[in-house]
Amino acid sequence: MLLINCPWCGPRDETEYHYGGQAHVPYPGNPADLDDRQWAEYVFYRDNTKGPYAERWMHSTGCRRWFNVLRDTVTNEMLAAYRLDDPRPEPHNVATPAGGPR
Repeated sequence: MLLINCPWCGPRDETEYHYGGQAHVPYPGNPADLDDRQWAEYVFYRDNTKGPYAERWMHSTGCRRWFNVLRDTVTNEMLAAYRLDDPRPEPHNVATPAGGPR
């Protein structure tokens, strides 16, 4: 099981959360101009990187808020949890694991 640190509620078991996909995916600037292929890329295509990966999670049985998590896809370690209005932390600058205090 993963231990995810909600920025508002603190560390909780992963069963309290819902995964929301890749974080920091910008909405198209002018969606009316996108063709079907471009819409499909926006909706379905996501990075599949090895290492630190920014994801969106929602604390569904707690505060019901969305937030971002930086997770290492190789080790499954939660490197950082941060609010949607906070910038993505650089992996080498993360001093406290997501299970610790903010």
